[in-house]
Amino acid sequence: MLFPRVNIEHKLKKYRNRSVCAPDMLQQVAKILEDDERKENRIAEALNKGTLGINHMDFSQLDTDRIYHISHIKKICTDYRLRFLDTRYFKGEFPREALTEIKELEKQHRTELRGFRMIAPAGLFRLENADDPILFTPLGNDYFYLVHKWGNDLHPFRKWFMLPFKNLLNLFLLISVISLAITAVIPLKLFTPHPTASHFWMLYFFVLKSVCGITLFYAFALGKNFNGMVWDSKYYN
Repeated sequence: MLFPRVNIEHKLKKYRNRSVCAPDMLQQVAKILEDDERKENRIAEALNKGTLGINHMDFSQLDTDRIYHISHIKKICTDYRLRFLDTRYFKGEFPREALTEIKELEKQHRTELRGFRMIAPAGLFRLENADDPILFTPLGNDYFYLVHKWGNDLHPFRKWFMLPFKNLLNLFLLISVISLAITAVIPLKLFTPHPTASHFWMLYFFVLKSVCGITLFYAFALGKNFNGMVWDSKYYN
């Protein structure tokens, strides 16, 4: 054949050998891998031990869409009954993408990040006893920078499911509605042959007191508390 086919692998080796010899290349690769492993070990230790501190980052290179104030974080945690805690309490595995994102940020800002915290449901933390994590690092003055998010999104109705646990008024409204529904299905003729509206409301208040009592017993027995009290608590309830 007049013009032989080009072997890409041979050409690639030729280009590489022009710029660096094999022993030097092996040393360079080994050093790069060693440095990268050392960085990942340091980052993993910072995540697992929850090292404290404020990060000094180049604000001109920060993505403003990823900067959040503590008030924003508290609002979302209160609405969806989530926790905002140090990463040392996290019992899940940090994905490779999160470590890569941290390394990229450290390289970009020429610093070592620390003080990591995260938003996640209580079930994802190892909590002390008296559906998607977001990793943050502190910027100072109660501002935090979103480093990485992974996992699945929250259930679309989680905010509504957690609404009764937001405050005492919401819980009482739910108890009132449940009591009304229970009263509506109880036949009044079990108590009187001629039921009237007054009988219905008397039975309703009796049911309401019963449901309130059961709720209080359940809350005290399990040590439950409202969203606004537990969003940054390291304790289970």
